[in-house]
Amino acid sequence: MSFKVVIPARYASSRLPGKPLLDIAGKPMVIRVSEQARKSGAEAVVIATDFDKIVQVAQEHHVDAVMTRVDHQSGTDRIAEVAQNLNWDNNDIVVNVQGDEPLIDPALIQEVALTLAHSRDAVMATACHAIHDEASMLNPNVVKVVVDADGNAMYFSRAPIPYPRDEAHKQSLKAHRHIGIYAYRVGFLKQYAELSVTQLEQIESLEQLRVLHHGYKIAITVTDHAPATGVDTQADLDYVRSVFQAG
Repeated sequence: MSFKVVIPARYASSRLPGKPLLDIAGKPMVIRVSEQARKSGAEAVVIATDFDKIVQVAQEHHVDAVMTRVDHQSGTDRIAEVAQNLNWDNNDIVVNVQGDEPLIDPALIQEVALTLAHSRDAVMATACHAIHDEASMLNPNVVKVVVDADGNAMYFSRAPIPYPRDEAHKQSLKAHRHIGIYAYRVGFLKQYAELSVTQLEQIESLEQLRVLHHGYKIAITVTDHAPATGVDTQADLDYVRSVFQAG
């Protein structure tokens, strides 16, 4: 099976200005992400950005990059533009790897792509892992997902789902935390831009709910390992730098 990786990399960031270009042990963050993506076995790795300096840096490190519009509402829309501009086939599988995940496990990238490739009904795939503590279950910044018998998402929420009504259910509860990595078929990416924004998506601030609302299926990879830290804050950046320096 072959698949491609696109790394959306917007320059603007409210908490860490210029985040994709921040240095991590001698290389810009987005280049570190691309190096992890290459280890996944992807046949192509492309950075999608709205800032010409990021394109320049990619070229200096021999990484493909594409300039995209500045007004995209989501990374999914940005990836759809890349697939359209590069004339990728409708059956091609594309994995969205966030540009602030320099520690992402290459095996997870490959696994999500394989999950979609092996699913006849799903147009997308994503990942989750088990939640073992109540604090995560109650934290609205931790997105939860409920999975059906066929391995497809039933719903995503910032609320604690499933909610254990009885104490007995609390002890046996199997809840899962969503991991923000997505694989798509190119044909669906082209359709996604035409799907109307939904109220649920706006309420929860979760764009994948648009896909479920319109009747499409999202296949789920359940992994045993929690994902490595992404970079959202200065503390995250300091930690990731320490990991690379130690390695």
